[in-house]
Amino acid sequence: MLCSCKQENVRSEYLPKSTYQLNTVHEVDGRQGVCYENGYYWVSGSTTLSKYDKDFNLIKTNTDPFKGYELEVNHIGDIDVYNNELYLGVEYFMDGVGKNIQVAVYDGDTLELKRVFPFNAETGQKECSGIAVDYDERKVYMTSWIDDQSSSYLYCYSLDSEDYLYKIHMQPYPEWLQGVAYYDGSLYVTCDDGVADDEEADHMYRLILHDDHTATTVLEKTFDDVTRQGEIEGLTFNRDTNQFLLLYNRGARIILGMPSGFYDGYDSEIHEVFVYDMLKAE
Repeated sequence: MLCSCKQENVRSEYLPKSTYQLNTVHEVDGRQGVCYENGYYWVSGSTTLSKYDKDFNLIKTNTDPFKGYELEVNHIGDIDVYNNELYLGVEYFMDGVGKNIQVAVYDGDTLELKRVFPFNAETGQKECSGIAVDYDERKVYMTSWIDDQSSSYLYCYSLDSEDYLYKIHMQPYPEWLQGVAYYDGSLYVTCDDGVADDEEADHMYRLILHDDHTATTVLEKTFDDVTRQGEIEGLTFNRDTNQFLLLYNRGARIILGMPSGFYDGYDSEIHEVFVYDMLKAE
């Protein structure tokens, strides 16, 4: 009997941790990332930062967020927040190639740059699509989007010293990572691994971290309930309401990570945050 229970526990670890029931959808003005803290949401566009209240009423927008950098940057990915400081993966991105990668910290009220982590180029990271703060372990994780072996890793920095620590090898590694978030002891990543032209859904995966700096990738959710298949982006969790939020774009054709024209019936890209109630998986 003891052996049977142990086997059941092992199997359950590799099943979805929650079920997700769609609650509301909100159109926002950014296409990259979303994060939540203490009654506020922040949304990143490729070149913008915006702050919303708990009902997604716009409070403030910064349309010129790249002031104060020593290296040339033009792109913000998925974002996170901790103690009213926004954590951004910032880079110069063009036609699927990233350079000048930096972890940038912004003020949550003014939306202005405060400081930049020293980036370790020897890690092998070639792009930054998302960033997450693990407030329990005091770590910051970065993901890479490009179609390259370097994207099979999470890149880990210290939240306190801001120094690079190590990288985590995801096995099997998910493709086209767009966002990463930490919640309730787990890391989650979103992946643009469905072909929108074929109406294929994108996915979210949960990562089971191991002591040897590897992670087992587990399918957490298939997004077959969005308005229209398009491009998945960043994610966050509302700890106050136990809700999961996903930023999703529709309407634009994406080539090498950049909008390139529109699908029939669209003359602009629409950015929506999907809010899901989380229920414990049975």
